[in-house]
Amino acid sequence: MKQLSKKASALEASQTLALTALALKMKSEGVDVVSLTAGEPNFPTPPHIKQAAIKAIDDDFTKYTANAGIPGLRAAIVEKFRNENNLHFDASQILVSNGAKHSIYNALQAICNPGDEVIFSAPYWVSYPEMVKLVDAKSVVLNTTEKTEFKITPLQLRKAITKKTKALILCSPSNPTGSVYSQRELEELARVVEKTGIFVISDEIYEKVIYDHHNHFSIGSISAIKDQVITVNGVSKAYAMTGWRIGYFGANHDVTAAAEKIQSQMTSNASSISQRAALAAISGSDHDAKYMTAEFMKRRDFIYNAVCSIKGLTCIKPAGAFYLFPNVSKYFGKKYNGEPLRSSDAVSHFLLKEENLVVVPGSGFGADKFIRLSYACSMEELEKAAERMHRGFSKLG
Repeated sequence: MKQLSKKASALEASQTLALTALALKMKSEGVDVVSLTAGEPNFPTPPHIKQAAIKAIDDDFTKYTANAGIPGLRAAIVEKFRNENNLHFDASQILVSNGAKHSIYNALQAICNPGDEVIFSAPYWVSYPEMVKLVDAKSVVLNTTEKTEFKITPLQLRKAITKKTKALILCSPSNPTGSVYSQRELEELARVVEKTGIFVISDEIYEKVIYDHHNHFSIGSISAIKDQVITVNGVSKAYAMTGWRIGYFGANHDVTAAAEKIQSQMTSNASSISQRAALAAISGSDHDAKYMTAEFMKRRDFIYNAVCSIKGLTCIKPAGAFYLFPNVSKYFGKKYNGEPLRSSDAVSHFLLKEENLVVVPGSGFGADKFIRLSYACSMEELEKAAERMHRGFSKLG
């Protein structure tokens, strides 16, 4: 038999999905496991959204749709972008896809050639470097620290850009850190983007999950670079619709047309039924999204205080999304079963084996001193997790 592709062999599987699957398997086997892995709200999809999907089925709305999305949904996205993000598109600039992840991949396929460079910061979402590999481009990773709240500076960006740079990927609010760029910070980055002519893929999937005094700002609303920005969003996080698989982006006509061609050959349209549900979500009230965000904030405060009370752990307080990203490196060198813990993988393995607590090691996010905890689960699960973390780390001394 012939060998498989080198590209497939070089690709890393999604660590978050793999660990989520492990947690589900352990639960199915009767293990009392607590999982803080999945970036998935534990709330049900709001009733009016489910009813829209049921009506779509009853109406036999189960055929192919236009590749770029049904007209009503694209029009609703245009309105959403204008009213909430100060982004001005027409419907031909909108592409509806099978989740925001698919939207980002479509965008990279549309703009990248082999050897192009794509810049993003570490900690990064696990899929960014792998998607860059898939389009035969090269990742350029800018390391950030807790001191800057894991945000890149204009100077960092300017120094990283070369003749081969094609795009910058920005994620605000951030997965995995919960950091949020302010309007001023994005305006400063935009000046570098304008001078260099690179694209920006702005991943704004967590825009509605934001806390305290922070506000979401779309970098694409800066007029000087509006044609350089591809704004990605979706319904998964704000409306508890992860399994419905609807994402979308708005971009200049050339980018959208190129990505639409790619999608037409890869997947065709997103699910017709899910599109009707997404239309109900985007054009309806934000009451449910605001309620969920308020609950996430309560959970954030609980798990943040619990983690900060553990000796040796440090953590920035997330301004958005639903992840905590504590620094566990003070426990590197501590011994478990006679072997020193030397990485986030080792610490995560220790918590799994010793406490049946599943977390995601920071190595998958390009930040090995950290672990990621999702607080999108129930408060009951978080209380169990906090107890197990306290007990587990106390065993390491």
